[in-house]
Amino acid sequence: MPERRESDRKIYVKVRADFTLDGRIIPLMLRPEDGPACRIDRILDVREASSLKAGGQGSRYTCRVGERTVLLFHDEPYWFIEGE
Repeated sequence: MPERRESDRKIYVKVRADFTLDGRIIPLMLRPEDGPACRIDRILDVREASSLKAGGQGSRYTCRVGERTVLLFHDEPYWFIEGE
């Protein structure tokens, strides 16, 4: 497994997801290590992209979580969101 590099710009999260029969991953919930679980209300966009703030390359999910839009990254095998 690749090394997980800690950063102030990357907030690693646990993700609960569905895996479709055609191989897509649909995240349903995310949870920071030190915070409550958040339900993902809607996936607005999915594309291969890098995080400009935190670095890393993989799938970028633009998600609606409550009133916020969150960029969730899947950089195999880890998931993270961008920090402030």
